[in-house]
This record gives sequence, structure tokens and C-alpha cells, in this order.
Amino acid sequence: MRVKNNMTAYKIENTPRNNQIVNILSLVIPIAVAMLNAIQTKLALGTWTKILPHVNGVLNATCSIILILGFIAIKNKNIEMHRKLMGVAFVLGSLFLVSYVSYHISNEPTKFGGTGWLRPTYYILLFSHILLSIGVVRLVLKAIFYAITDQIDSHKKLVKWAFPIWLYVSVTGVLVYLLIAPYYV
Repeated sequence: MRVKNNMTAYKIENTPRNNQIVNILSLVIPIAVAMLNAIQTKLALGTWTKILPHVNGVLNATCSIILILGFIAIKNKNIEMHRKLMGVAFVLGSLFLVSYVSYHISNEPTKFGGTGWLRPTYYILLFSHILLSIGVVRLVLKAIFYAITDQIDSHKKLVKWAFPIWLYVSVTGVLVYLLIAPYYV
């Protein structure tokens, strides 16, 4: 890796190997999460994991705000601020993933107890959130890869899709959390 001029953003080379790493991660991450969620035997990580859904709600809410601020920064041509904010959003998303997996490998699933119009609303939000979260992993990884390899035209084309999907996944993560939070034990 090398640092470009006085900027804090790290750059990597656009090589077939680096591109292959991004492609592998974009497949492995969703598959690993699905497999970990399917494990019936839960690991005894301790009662501290009970707070993780609340942490996840905060991480998603914060990520949503950071994504919007990053969008505003790039619209105002503040590239350095955009890079920093998107780096923070990526870190928040990564922390969310670790927290999410930690909770689900150590706790039984929480059943949604809402009734009436809340029930279909919850499941529509949850289903769309899960479905799009699987695909957004690849979009985000590729967008970051394009940015840090100075493939800015490819980055711009991809983020037209990646940004709204990532923002939707983040916001619906908060909404799903708010709807199911009363049912956490």
C-alpha cells in the first residue's frame, strides 16, 4: 500500500489478485453469515451478548447518518470529507456485521410479537432488508475497491446503485430493530 500525497486515504494497486480478493469476500461474507445463522447449537459467549441488538440499532442509525453526510460531502465536491465519512460508514458496517454474528451465534432468535398492520410491515421490511443486505456487500466492497484503486469513473457508476441500496439496508435495519426491540428478552 502507499499513501497518495498528503491525503490519509490508502491506495492499493488494481491487480487481478486484489480484484479476486474483493470478489471472494463478496461471496464468502454473505454465505458465512447465512451458515452461522443456521447453526442450531448456540455458543455460550455470555449474557453481555443480550445488548448486541441495541448496539446494532445504534450502529445502523449512525451508519445511515454518516452515509447521508458522505453523500452531501461529495455533492459539495468535498472529496476528502467524503472519503473519511465513507471510511467511517464502512467501519460501522463491519462492526455491525461482527456484532450481528456474535449475537446470532449465541442467542436464540427473537420472535416478533406485533399484530395488525405492524406484522406484515415488519416482515416486508425484514425480508427486503435481508435480501438487499446480501447484495449490498458486493456493491460496497467493489465501490471501495474502485475508489482506493483510483478507478473513479467505475466508482461513480457503481455508487449510483450501491449508495441507495446501502442506505436502504441501513435505515430498514433501524426500523426492523425498533419494531422488534420490545420483544427482546
